Amino acid sequence: MNSELAKASNFEKDIYYFNQGTHRQAYKFLGSQRVEDGSKIGYRFNVWAPNAKQVFIQGDFTNWNLKELEYIDGGIWSIYFNEDLKGQHYKYGIDNGIGHIEYKMDPFAYRHETAPKDASIVWDLPNYEWNDSNWIKDQRKKNILEEPLQIYEVHFSSWRQHPDGSDYSFQELAETLIPYVKKMGYTHIELMPLMDHPLDASWGYQITGFYAVCGRYGTVDELQEFVDYAHQNGIGVLVDWVPGHYSRNSNGLSYFDGTPTFEYEDLNKANNVGWGTLNFDLGRTQVQSFLISNALFWLKEFHIDGIRVDAVSNMLYLDFDEGPWTPNEEGTNIKLEGVDFLQKLNTVVHEEWPQAIMMAEESTNWNGITKSVDEGGLGFDFKWNMGWMNDTLKFFEMDPLYRPKNLTLITFVFMYQLNENYILPYSHDEVVHGKHSMLGKIQGDRYNQFATLRLIHGYMMAQPGKVLHFMGNEIGQYLEWRYYNELEWIDLEREFNREYQHYMSTLNHLGLKEKSLHQLDHSVDGLTVLDADNYGEGVLTFIRHSKKINDFLIIICNFVPVQREDVRIGVPFEGTYEVLLNSEMKEFGGTWVDPIPDIKTEALETNDQPFSIKTIIPATSVLYIRPKRISGVKK
Repeated sequence: MNSELAKASNFEKDIYYFNQGTHRQAYKFLGSQRVEDGSKIGYRFNVWAPNAKQVFIQGDFTNWNLKELEYIDGGIWSIYFNEDLKGQHYKYGIDNGIGHIEYKMDPFAYRHETAPKDASIVWDLPNYEWNDSNWIKDQRKKNILEEPLQIYEVHFSSWRQHPDGSDYSFQELAETLIPYVKKMGYTHIELMPLMDHPLDASWGYQITGFYAVCGRYGTVDELQEFVDYAHQNGIGVLVDWVPGHYSRNSNGLSYFDGTPTFEYEDLNKANNVGWGTLNFDLGRTQVQSFLISNALFWLKEFHIDGIRVDAVSNMLYLDFDEGPWTPNEEGTNIKLEGVDFLQKLNTVVHEEWPQAIMMAEESTNWNGITKSVDEGGLGFDFKWNMGWMNDTLKFFEMDPLYRPKNLTLITFVFMYQLNENYILPYSHDEVVHGKHSMLGKIQGDRYNQFATLRLIHGYMMAQPGKVLHFMGNEIGQYLEWRYYNELEWIDLEREFNREYQHYMSTLNHLGLKEKSLHQLDHSVDGLTVLDADNYGEGVLTFIRHSKKINDFLIIICNFVPVQREDVRIGVPFEGTYEVLLNSEMKEFGGTWVDPIPDIKTEALETNDQPFSIKTIIPATSVLYIRPKRISGVKK
């Protein structure tokens, strides 16, 4: 090994840990690295290509002539240029030993040209001066399981666009998106992948540059400013991350050194047929260093508050994809190295960035997604509840006449809701590919569509679990989401849309304020089901509790367009109750002008509760009722 290299950058140690699968900051020694020696500035390029015959670099600084890199050790090739190269373009040329040079983007570059161009750009990781120390301290003190987590999922390119169809920059999004999210009562923005990707139609899920910020919106520095501004305004930032598979474009990670490098050698395991991508070899130690360093890169360098890990099922099962599959050494369909990787990932992330929220997008009945690694689980903080999402959408899409007999689609979640720490998602996946928008799924005229949509989200907020809305859900967009057009903001000029947006804001702010709607989401003490078997009228009633015995909400959902009179509901305390939320009020787009009067209890045991109240329940509505003045004790 070149002793000067080792002395300058502690190369030997970096290479050792990278190959062991334990390097947590591989991006600080691989890729283009700025080297300062007094007043002199140079750049060293280091790339992992273990089976390459030779590696070259070409760029603005070589007049696009090929320059050879020196093989160092452990699969690492290196070259040094004694000049300031920031902002210049380059590519690696990989000689795979069969008389062909494949030109590649730098896997560790912080910036690439905007597609369809594909050169990497020499860029530095800025020494950004953060102004969010109070936010970070507060997050580290919180138990996120007991806090409101109300997520607004965003695709940057189609939230807002300029009149000519061009994207908003990070700065423009900071000035518009963050105040909007705060006003609407969300706690976090979840960004669909910001990593560099060549195809807009992939929505960012087929990545070529895992360490590069998508150039459509700005630079590394500008994304840091966006996150900093969000934190200063009390808004968290989450990102979607795709560690299971990647774009198979030849200029990216695909067969990087001419042989399976980041992907499996077994074609059955490497090829992701359904998505047209390649699967990471999660058992390869260098790939583990690449991916775990990448997760920490987004968390630490951008102060991201959490990661939603995409397509976890693809990382757990060998037969999750279409086509042939190869069993593991035990003869089963479990991707054993995927399980080990996810446990390792969550362990390291929680050690390095303790406040990070790790979320799994996982669609099977795998047991223990959110159990600790010590207990044999995968160690995630939350799991998206895809079963709940599918059941509820099926329920609300049907003719209201048939909803009462199918009430178990809504109530089945009570049987398993404590199996994991769940997030309830109505995400981008539910409003594309002919599935219709949330509004478009509902039968009936516009009045009944919006009444049902208010009911859907009122029930969702009351159901134990954190919540996620995809952008556009909150304005009642009628058309499906289109990644190439902005949301239908013009709809807010139509009847019902603006009132519905006001309702969503009101509902979200209740979710923030009322502890009974979030504090015991994942505790058996958080829910008392009053009546889940009303198959005749289609009315569901339950109580949500906080840690204080006298702080609770009675939730009444009427799933049919028939008003119910003098309905008796059990309550735990004697006294007077008031309606906190009626989704059918005129201000929300309903027909009710006057509020429902306060209700006094009667000493009639109902729903296994010692007292009861009688109330009217508007058609297709949700009511939140809370104690106003109560006495006595729970029986």
